[in-house]
Amino acid sequence: MFEAQAICSPKWLQSPIPTRNCIPKPRIGFLTGISKPNVLICQTPIHFSLQKNIKSRTPFAVNASSTSVGRAEYIEEPATKEKFQTSLSLPGCSSSLTLLGTGYREKVFAIIGVKVYAAGLYANQSILNSLNAWKGRSTAEIQEDSSLFSSIFLSPSVKSLQIVLVRDVDGKTFWDALNDAISPRIKSPTPVDESALSTFRSIFQGQPLKKGTFIFLTWPDPSKMLVCISSDGLPSGVDAEIESENVAFALFDVFFGDTPVSPSLKDSVLNGLESILK
Repeated sequence: MFEAQAICSPKWLQSPIPTRNCIPKPRIGFLTGISKPNVLICQTPIHFSLQKNIKSRTPFAVNASSTSVGRAEYIEEPATKEKFQTSLSLPGCSSSLTLLGTGYREKVFAIIGVKVYAAGLYANQSILNSLNAWKGRSTAEIQEDSSLFSSIFLSPSVKSLQIVLVRDVDGKTFWDALNDAISPRIKSPTPVDESALSTFRSIFQGQPLKKGTFIFLTWPDPSKMLVCISSDGLPSGVDAEIESENVAFALFDVFFGDTPVSPSLKDSVLNGLESILK
């Protein structure tokens, strides 16, 4: 497919009982400004609080800048300067999701690296209920255990990947690159898989994807993926439902498997989870 040093992951003090849908009224990590420039501290009040010179007990420092537009808080992915909301609500999800980390995808043409998109992973706070086995583990143990992201995928908690294009891309080109990454991960596709891939392909074929376009890939559960595309801010509806666990997992593995297309995104999410699970 079409790598960034941005790390921002919220800390949740309480984890509700998981369900197969988003959990209503979650407590979500927000941002608190501190005295050092370009450093953010994530903590867990129930309401937005932008206070100065206050540090949380387990701060998550990120090399990014924070901005506020209306009531929304944003994290800037430094390599691309794209801004990601720290929490958001999406079609098909009944409550807010919280940003775990950001990164970018770079494609090398000849010897020149060209940034194609920025990306951020969001999840419902109940994801922590599926990660109890990693609590108290050392950083090295968490980094070396590849099953962590498998547990995240298999969790009934909602996850969503936001992709923000940083250049114009033809829809067919985007799909071809995506398919090149997905196909090797599905060794023997079933008719259900083939149908899901056909549906997935049809969303992008013939569609020009302009700079600034949002693409959301949301996993309500391990067997389903929702696709939303919007060229004008957050999407208002779901463009397609992909009902194939093999395709859904393959797509998740493209970003969070052993050979991710955006190592910076995976590292960002991993570093944040390390802080949460201490």
